Amino acid sequence: MISRERSEGRNVMGGPLLPCSVAPLTGFFRDGCCNTGPEDRGLHVVCVEITADFLAFSQSQGNDLMTPIAEIGFAGLKPGDRWCVCAARWEEARRAGAAPPVLLEATHVAALEVCGLADLRAHAVDPP
Repeated sequence: MISRERSEGRNVMGGPLLPCSVAPLTGFFRDGCCNTGPEDRGLHVVCVEITADFLAFSQSQGNDLMTPIAEIGFAGLKPGDRWCVCAARWEEARRAGAAPPVLLEATHVAALEVCGLADLRAHAVDPP
């Protein structure tokens, strides 16, 4: 089991966790990185480049990421945005053929609790 105590993150490649996006500002802690901690029950640790297929898939699963929610400052996502998504949702999308591309160096090592490294690498936009 990988420790999820909040600390300086490591990525799935073993290096330092790089930022995913500051515009839009992402991450469970809204720090631009896919950091995690005990309070992140959804494990928002996979940094992806959003695609239309993934947005449609996520909406079909009950999580509309396209519609803005002004009350919480969420502008809605569009293809090309980078975002920290739940590891389980990414894995569901992969199995359904709708997985968005992954930025390995910005994906937290905790993603390996749910996703296989080979699968993440197969969808990488930044292969090592």
